[in-house]
Amino acid sequence: MSQAEAEQVRSRSPLWTLGLLRSEIATLLRRHRTFALLGVLAAVPVLIGIAVRIETGDGGGGGAGGPDGGAGPAFLAQVTNNGLFLVFAALAATLPVFLPMAVGVVAGDAVAGEASSGTLRYLLVAPAGRTRLLLVKYASVLVFCLVATLVVAASALAVGALLFPVGEVTTISGTRIGFGEGLVRAALTALVVAVSLTGFAALGLFVSTLTGSGIGAMAATVGLLITVQILDSIPQLSGAHPYLFSHYWMSFADVLREPVHWDDLIKNFQLQGLYVAVFGSAAWARFTAKDITA
Repeated sequence: MSQAEAEQVRSRSPLWTLGLLRSEIATLLRRHRTFALLGVLAAVPVLIGIAVRIETGDGGGGGAGGPDGGAGPAFLAQVTNNGLFLVFAALAATLPVFLPMAVGVVAGDAVAGEASSGTLRYLLVAPAGRTRLLLVKYASVLVFCLVATLVVAASALAVGALLFPVGEVTTISGTRIGFGEGLVRAALTALVVAVSLTGFAALGLFVSTLTGSGIGAMAATVGLLITVQILDSIPQLSGAHPYLFSHYWMSFADVLREPVHWDDLIKNFQLQGLYVAVFGSAAWARFTAKDITA
């Protein structure tokens, strides 16, 4: 067997693919831009917690936010009674803009960034194979979705426990559950939020295959996010709302019901799966047929 043939056999090994994925994730998490994005996300719960603490310390009511609306992020009014609610409030505050914007930056740069830096061609020569490389890129973006969500949740949990009392949790349904089960619900909520970002991540990856400019792909992806958020807020377009990737994002609040309400959660998962299938296929079709010159 020639050296070239041996290299092709080795590149088809699942262990080689895992190694490529591990390398991609490590590279992503070591970037200064990633640290900056995660730092901003971690700071949001700190700012919310301090603001609520100052307001309540001055005799304020802590805000009128709630899961069904009101001033401030959902669950904000409950933070003063139980610091665990800062996890839910922070996720509610970051999910509409901050979390998806961070994901849009990473997803938009996934392929276009390699092209603009001149490293994409060398990755394909490795040989990684276009399909495998695209899957690895998307998997690394999904890892970032999970890491970013957990950073928000962990920061909120630490700040909430430091500034406010913690204990039994009163659910949206009015029942009380133990602190341990409340932690499980918080972890499940973070997982739901991470899954909610998978469809947008696939859309960002598709945009990334359309251009050789990393900055352009990031800007276009974030622009699409803002556009969809605006469309989802226009009542006259209510018929199209259920098909917008962000429409069911706030369904994670149903995790804090007793029992958990799965209707909107399942609709959210199905919608994200549809976006992953459609834009993942579009990204694959574009990337596999793309003329790689850089």
